[in-house]
Amino acid sequence: MSEKIFSKSELVKFDGQQGQPAYVAIDGVVYDVSGVEAWAGGKHHGNLAGQELTSVIDGQSPHGRKVLTKLPVVGKYEA
Repeated sequence: MSEKIFSKSELVKFDGQQGQPAYVAIDGVVYDVSGVEAWAGGKHHGNLAGQELTSVIDGQSPHGRKVLTKLPVVGKYEA
Protein backbone atom coordinates (compact mmCIF):
# COMPACT_ATOMS: atom_id res chain seq x y z
CA MET A 1 0.00 0.00 0.00
CA SER A 2 1.43 3.38 -0.97
CA GLU A 3 1.77 6.24 1.45
CA LYS A 4 -1.09 8.75 1.49
CA ILE A 5 -0.26 12.15 -0.04
CA PHE A 6 -2.15 15.12 1.39
CA SER A 7 -2.63 18.36 -0.51
CA LYS A 8 -3.47 21.56 1.36
CA SER A 9 -7.14 21.18 0.41
CA GLU A 10 -7.19 17.58 1.68
CA LEU A 11 -5.33 18.26 4.93
CA VAL A 12 -7.73 21.01 5.96
CA LYS A 13 -10.53 18.41 6.15
CA PHE A 14 -8.73 16.71 9.07
CA ASP A 15 -9.38 19.50 11.54
CA GLY A 16 -10.54 17.44 14.52
CA GLN A 17 -14.08 18.83 14.21
CA GLN A 18 -17.37 16.93 13.85
CA GLY A 19 -15.81 13.51 14.33
CA GLN A 20 -12.91 14.05 11.93
CA PRO A 21 -9.40 13.05 13.02
CA ALA A 22 -6.94 15.86 13.73
CA TYR A 23 -3.84 15.91 11.50
CA VAL A 24 -0.98 18.40 11.25
CA ALA A 25 1.87 18.62 8.76
CA ILE A 26 5.47 19.31 9.79
CA ASP A 27 8.27 19.37 7.21
CA GLY A 28 6.26 17.40 4.66
CA VAL A 29 5.13 14.70 7.11
CA VAL A 30 1.50 14.43 8.25
CA TYR A 31 1.00 13.41 11.89
CA ASP A 32 -2.18 12.29 13.65
CA VAL A 33 -2.68 14.38 16.81
CA SER A 34 -6.20 13.02 17.46
CA GLY A 35 -5.09 11.04 20.52
CA VAL A 36 -3.28 13.98 22.13
CA GLU A 37 -5.40 15.49 24.89
CA ALA A 38 -3.87 18.94 24.30
CA TRP A 39 -5.28 18.82 20.73
CA ALA A 40 -8.86 18.11 21.85
CA GLY A 41 -11.33 19.61 19.38
CA GLY A 42 -8.55 20.15 16.86
CA LYS A 43 -7.09 23.17 18.66
CA HIS A 44 -3.87 23.61 20.63
CA HIS A 45 -2.66 26.98 21.96
CA GLY A 46 -4.38 28.87 19.15
CA ASN A 47 -3.19 26.51 16.43
CA LEU A 48 -5.65 24.51 14.36
CA ALA A 49 -5.41 20.95 13.11
CA GLY A 50 -5.63 20.47 9.38
CA GLN A 51 -2.75 22.90 8.83
CA GLU A 52 0.94 22.93 7.97
CA LEU A 53 2.64 23.99 11.22
CA THR A 54 6.40 23.73 10.63
CA SER A 55 7.06 27.39 11.47
CA VAL A 56 4.94 27.12 14.62
CA ILE A 57 6.74 24.08 16.03
CA ASP A 58 10.14 25.58 15.18
CA GLY A 59 9.43 29.12 16.34
CA GLN A 60 6.83 28.99 19.10
CA SER A 61 6.65 25.51 20.59
CA PRO A 62 8.37 25.11 23.96
CA HIS A 63 8.73 21.34 23.43
CA GLY A 64 9.95 21.57 19.83
CA ARG A 65 10.11 18.55 17.57
CA LYS A 66 10.76 15.97 20.26
CA VAL A 67 7.01 15.36 20.60
CA LEU A 68 6.77 14.27 16.97
CA THR A 69 8.42 10.92 17.68
CA LYS A 70 5.39 9.94 19.77
CA LEU A 71 2.84 10.66 17.03
CA PRO A 72 1.54 8.30 14.34
CA VAL A 73 2.58 9.26 10.81
CA VAL A 74 -0.35 9.08 8.39
CA GLY A 75 1.25 10.33 5.18
CA LYS A 76 3.16 13.04 3.35
CA TYR A 77 2.20 16.65 2.73
CA GLU A 78 2.64 18.29 -0.65
CA ALA A 79 1.33 21.85 -0.82
